[in-house]
Amino acid sequence: MVPTWRLRAAFARRLSDMYGSEVPAYTTLLDVAGEVNHEVMRENADAERLGGIDRITAERHGAIRVGTPLEMRQAAQIFAAFGMYPVGFYDLRDATFSAVPVISTAFRPIDAVELARNPFRVFTSLLTTADRRFFDADLQDRLERFLSRRELFTPELLDLARRAERDAGLPHEQAERFLALAVVALKLSAEPVDRTWYAELERVSAVAADIGGVSSTHINHLTPRVLDIDLLYQRMAARGITMIDDVQGPPRWDGPDVLLRQTSFRALAEPRKFREPDGSVTTGSLRVRFGEVEARGIALTPAGRALYDELVTETDLRSADHPHVTRQDLARSIWQARFPGDERRLLTERLAYFTYQPATRPPDDRRQPPADVAGLLADGWITAHPIVYEDFLPRSAAGIFQSNLTGEGTRNATVGGAHYDARWLTETIERPVHDPFELYAAQQDESLALTLRALGLTV
Repeated sequence: MVPTWRLRAAFARRLSDMYGSEVPAYTTLLDVAGEVNHEVMRENADAERLGGIDRITAERHGAIRVGTPLEMRQAAQIFAAFGMYPVGFYDLRDATFSAVPVISTAFRPIDAVELARNPFRVFTSLLTTADRRFFDADLQDRLERFLSRRELFTPELLDLARRAERDAGLPHEQAERFLALAVVALKLSAEPVDRTWYAELERVSAVAADIGGVSSTHINHLTPRVLDIDLLYQRMAARGITMIDDVQGPPRWDGPDVLLRQTSFRALAEPRKFREPDGSVTTGSLRVRFGEVEARGIALTPAGRALYDELVTETDLRSADHPHVTRQDLARSIWQARFPGDERRLLTERLAYFTYQPATRPPDDRRQPPADVAGLLADGWITAHPIVYEDFLPRSAAGIFQSNLTGEGTRNATVGGAHYDARWLTETIERPVHDPFELYAAQQDESLALTLRALGLTV
């Protein structure tokens, strides 16, 4: 049997190989990320505090887009075969001024051991065809009929996925077939695109056209992890790769890295075949695939996340009053003044998640241990280790989408939007959508309980 985690690791590698063969700039991105990571590891003794070099080198997150609840449910089945489950609900429709009519979740491992083995994630977006701000009744009807006629995932692929989930793996020959079919399902199709239909959807949203204007889905980006995203940004630009205007997420500052920072090279014009109204096939180009890269930090608690959101809002408000100051510089000054500047404060103020371990050399003066976690840390009984943020930020995701769009699209602000939430998504895909905060809290609580038990303590 090929176990689940090896299927996942092989899937990530094969997707990376396929994507690199089709998008050469992605290979450049991997090369530069590797250079930066090894430099940071050499120069910073704490560089592995948020993950060892082997994990960081292998780490990827992909992104795909689907059009119907059925397609989302089928995608969930395939990812479950790789030990990847829906985590988080992200509504991108109002996260940016451009038209991005999608809701999203991320399929990933949810167990710390599985994350350590291979932390592959796929950010998966679903087109919100019922949202009247983007699609009137006629367009919704035609769009849904178009989507209902296509098949993204073959019955054989879905059958193998069900077997792999049931048996926690597959025999070698079936595993090979499953991996081959899964990779092909996410490969950019060579089938001609109906130019008129694609253009109609593109006027609403380039994202809607990429989802509903074609007969298949594909990987939009495959993201490596880097330890210094600002240095990578400079190196990529120096190699002649056109990057988006900024790094999304928290600013670069003097305190600990938290949550997630992301940037990308711009979507490339790639040759595609088009079917014209007269039935002829011509060659043109589309910009739908780009090269994202990310730097991950410490997972924040709800209180920490609320503070982060507050600082983002403050930066937005003050940006309007300081047009000659870059957003990054303004955000940095706000963070330096208001966000805790070290891990100890994040822990004691309960703004971030940590795991705990007994100290290798606990106090030997026979003192009674303190009755609280802060005291145990201060007196050297236990040590704390930050939990890596494994998830996403809707504003940052929408910012990446927006930066790579061919136009802003259209949005009818005079009508209300359709309601979607995590409960709706859970019912739609028939699998629970996990709350990231609950996963991090459970990991923290479990490690603390084990640590206290090892010390013979209850706190």
